[in-house]
Amino acid sequence: MRDGKFALEDYVHFLKVERQLSVNTIGSYKRDLNDYLRFMDKAEVKSLDDIDRALILRHMSALKEQGKSHRTIARHISSIRSFHQFLLREKVTTQDPTVHLEMPKIEQKLPRVLSVQEVDRLISMPEGDKPLGQRDIALLELLYGTGMRVSELIGLDVEDIHLSMGFIRVFGKGGKERIIPLGSGAMKACEHYITSVRPELAKLKKTDALFLNMRGGRLTRQGCWKIIKEYASKAGIHQELTPHILRHSFATHLIENGADLRAVQEMLGHSDISTTQIYTHVSKNRLKDVYMQFHPRA
Repeated sequence: MRDGKFALEDYVHFLKVERQLSVNTIGSYKRDLNDYLRFMDKAEVKSLDDIDRALILRHMSALKEQGKSHRTIARHISSIRSFHQFLLREKVTTQDPTVHLEMPKIEQKLPRVLSVQEVDRLISMPEGDKPLGQRDIALLELLYGTGMRVSELIGLDVEDIHLSMGFIRVFGKGGKERIIPLGSGAMKACEHYITSVRPELAKLKKTDALFLNMRGGRLTRQGCWKIIKEYASKAGIHQELTPHILRHSFATHLIENGADLRAVQEMLGHSDISTTQIYTHVSKNRLKDVYMQFHPRA
């Protein structure tokens, strides 16, 4: 299906330039749609306009037979639907076969979170008398203290942090800018890192990056994950700990202590408040656990 290849290239360009999606998100769309177009090739579909709802359902059945989860299949449908809407809008095709396509029901999993005690233990693990340890304290304080994504953290430049005013500027998905306040722990750790540690790590290199590795380059996503995993092990945290769990913990602890849902949505950078509402479910579950543990007639 020759027109499929060129249409996908145009669509990827649209995602990159018009929607300004992240590299990871665009990569996910490309993988899903390459699978989709390969299936259509095997089904000997000649043109994008020949695809109908029955063919898409056959593709979904094939994914299910491969052992794909409901969540993965739902993501594929979302990618395919967005692709066909683009094709119709650009008049590449004359019809959209996804119009009456239903999403599989997905069981919403509650995010895993750390307790406040576990967070305190984690942040106390880096060796504060060593430069890399001081960098890592600032990194952990900032991740938990702001709830930012790891991609946002490693993308920070020195000019994005405003210690005198107590806030940090973050560029999220689609390059959207948001301002997040800084707590005293994060401010103190970041101030010490920027003034005393970062110049030593940077050496003679000219870089705007806030967090640097031991060679003076910008810290990578993999480097950040490795740091967190190492300190989680030292802190005796046995669940797999990722930067995103610190983000979940940030939001959950705010809501448990009475924070306004809209304020948490703003700090997390969620475009839809329904995404933020999952943290209220986590909080309710915690309340139930406390009740069952401590009420005499539970």
